[in-house]
Amino acid sequence: MSPVLAQRQLSLVAAAVLAVVAGLVVASRDEHATKIVSTLPPPAISDVSGWYAARAAVRKRPLAGKASGCGTLLSPKTLGVSHPVLPCGAKVFLEFHGKTVLTTVVDRGPYGAEQDFEVTPALADLLDLTRPETIRWSFARAG
Repeated sequence: MSPVLAQRQLSLVAAAVLAVVAGLVVASRDEHATKIVSTLPPPAISDVSGWYAARAAVRKRPLAGKASGCGTLLSPKTLGVSHPVLPCGAKVFLEFHGKTVLTTVVDRGPYGAEQDFEVTPALADLLDLTRPETIRWSFARAG
């Protein structure tokens, strides 16, 4: 593993831990506050965590035929991302050109150093992502 990839993975793990700690702090502070019901969880944004810039590309590897690295059967209609470090099933928001979507980590990858995320073709269509681009992403807060 290259030192750059190891540093990137360590940074993502540290960001994930900080996001969880910040979420717990906010949740315990707002324990007695009135809860607002939403159909989607909000991004886990606080003073500690927030939106991160990353490179994303459209997945070119085949979608069907066998289970993904996360055990998900992928199809041309699957809305998801591949990521080398984030846990399978993790919910993340992706934002590109003013469009924000909630999605799930459905596979391991990408396998090149050029991008951080691979998005499925169906998700790329939703975001109007046609080539490798810089996107913004955030963890989805549990709850």
